Amino acid sequence: MKLFQYIVCVITVSSIPVFPQSGIESFLKPADSLHKQRRNAVVITEAIGVSGALVGLNELWYKDYPRSKFHFINDNDQWLQMDKMGHTYSAYHIGSAGASLLQWSWATKKQKLIYGSTLGFAFLTAVEVLDGYSQKWGASGGDVIANATGTGLYVSQELLWNEQRIIPKFSFHTTSYTEIRPELLGKSLNEQVLKDYNGQTYWLSANVHSFFKASKIPKWLNVAVGYGADGMVTGDNEFPMNPEIPVIKRYRQFYFSFDADLTKIETKSHVLKTFFSIFNLVKIPAPAIEIGVNRRIKGYFIYF
Repeated sequence: MKLFQYIVCVITVSSIPVFPQSGIESFLKPADSLHKQRRNAVVITEAIGVSGALVGLNELWYKDYPRSKFHFINDNDQWLQMDKMGHTYSAYHIGSAGASLLQWSWATKKQKLIYGSTLGFAFLTAVEVLDGYSQKWGASGGDVIANATGTGLYVSQELLWNEQRIIPKFSFHTTSYTEIRPELLGKSLNEQVLKDYNGQTYWLSANVHSFFKASKIPKWLNVAVGYGADGMVTGDNEFPMNPEIPVIKRYRQFYFSFDADLTKIETKSHVLKTFFSIFNLVKIPAPAIEIGVNRRIKGYFIYF
């Protein structure tokens, strides 16, 4: 099962209620002491949200396919590991959202790390269990490792630096491969963003000032290293006996670019802070250098 087909369900976990404009600032402002009502509300909402998402997935997706005994599959060579990058990215940001919600209620750092940052790993691994009982798919050990990697990236930075200096980010551009296999790679733009791995790029965006705090480097300036892949119209190198599907050489791509950490933009508005935090999941368009097959180097004036 593709990772992003159930990401929509995760939004439930980190949803923020809608309040009148006059009260939203006070609502979004983190508590300066333990706020038990907020903490309990966060824990209950996350539990209900995760449980509801899993039940919904089972009813809306898995029940339409044959069941089987629990089993594992080895899909580590699929899509040049782009799907594993997606798992790492998602586990990190779901865990980050869970930790932020607990911080909003002034939970302790230990509680934030144990009950908040592990939310992504717990949810995505539960989905792997559902996959494991599906005859069509199967639980993936590689996915579980990727989930743990995303959670570990968040937790390790909190323990080492007490801040997030390196943030996974995402960017996307459309490709011509969707015309070859629209049923697999997506027919509409919304589907293509989720399904066309050829257009996805996953980044590790590092904040420069965080590593050189005594410098005058802008606090928002980041440098980013990206990973992508091209030429994929099937999950692996096996091509179906179909003359309409050409054999295309697939290859990995590595990128270097600039980025911005929107959370480092100084503002007293908690509405803007929330806005910046949400959109910090996506890398900003910027000049980039690509190193691809045969060490071919290509420059982009603007890459996304």
